[in-house]
Amino acid sequence: MKHHLHNVIKPSALALALLTASVSTAQSSGFGAGIILGEPTGISVKGWVGNDRAIDGAVAWSVRDRAYLSLHADLLFHNMELIKLGKGRMPLYYGPGLRLRSWNGDRYWDHGRWHRYDGSRTSLGVRFPVGLAYLPDKAPVDIFLELVPVLDLLPGTSFDVSGAIGVRYWF
Repeated sequence: MKHHLHNVIKPSALALALLTASVSTAQSSGFGAGIILGEPTGISVKGWVGNDRAIDGAVAWSVRDRAYLSLHADLLFHNMELIKLGKGRMPLYYGPGLRLRSWNGDRYWDHGRWHRYDGSRTSLGVRFPVGLAYLPDKAPVDIFLELVPVLDLLPGTSFDVSGAIGVRYWF
């Protein structure tokens, strides 16, 4: 009898553990792609690497005169419990990242003004986005709003702040 009860409990515990794991990762898993609007504006992607961690990035361009190309990637941590909603979830997210910008032409925008430059220019900096994302219960999308302080390190040190809103579809 003891041996029979042990065999029944063991598979049941395993099934419960697998069900719990699949439910928790289904709420914070997958890959999303969409748009990001702000300065710059472009294509946003995000992929979950854990229940509360994701890697996001964007390929974007400036909407100002003499546009630049901007690439960024961030490791984001999500606090899923900070803001409670009746429907859906609204995590606060934050984390470190990198930004690369490249201009081509005779001038570039930096520190709120135009600078003259003959040729091309590239800057590399660290960024720390802080944002909110709305994750509806029954729709494969997220809507996000973020504020991003950036410290450019190359070719010189400067501070910048950008912001954006966006939406992604989850596959």
